[in-house]
This record gives sequence, structure tokens and C-alpha cells, in this order.
Amino acid sequence: QVQLVESGGGLVQAGGSLRLSCAASGRTFSIYTMAWFRQEPGKERDFVAGIRWSGDITYYADSVKGRFTVSRDSAKNTVYLQMNSLKPEDTAVYYCAARDRGVPNYDYWGKGTQVTVSS
Repeated sequence: QVQLVESGGGLVQAGGSLRLSCAASGRTFSIYTMAWFRQEPGKERDFVAGIRWSGDITYYADSVKGRFTVSRDSAKNTVYLQMNSLKPEDTAVYYCAARDRGVPNYDYWGKGTQVTVSS
């Protein structure tokens, strides 16, 4: 099992920045990819950004390209999401997720952290 704990959410004005962290513990050696998702009330959970645990490949949703950056610190087993130029539409609960090699779905999820962007 892998445990994920997010932190770093909060309230920020439009145009501001936040950095989310996701600390992984447990069977971290099995992790292949980690990702960030977000969910607004009453809506489906959407993919935001992902990174191979090796750190060599990253990918982003079109809505955040150029504004968000995903990275990882392998020594700390932590993945980050740097969010710049935040917009009110970025307001959501942000979740960290992980999946093992060969598994198509993200099986491990954190509890989420709220990000609120005021206009």
C-alpha cells in the first residue's frame, strides 16, 4: 500500500501562486506515476498534471499548461505542484494520486487539499 498526504492549499487572490505538496509513504518503490487531479463541487474529478516517478516525463492538462509545474523530490518521496497565475476557475479540491507500473488506474489517493482563488 501507498499512503499519500497533500498539503499547501489555501486562499489566494487571482494572479497569485501556491505550491502543493504530496508526501508518499509505504510501498513507494512500486510507484510508476504520480498525478494531481482536482474536483469542483458537483463536478467530476479532472486530471491536472502528472509525472513519472523517475522524473523524466511530465504532462499537463491544457487548462494549466504554462501556469502549473509538477516536480518531485525522490529523496523526500514528495511530489509538488507549483501553481502560478492562478484564476478563480482553478478553485477546487486538489488530490494527489499514484499508480503502479502496469496498472492503468490510479489506485492510491490522498484526502485532498482545498485551493480557493478569489477574484
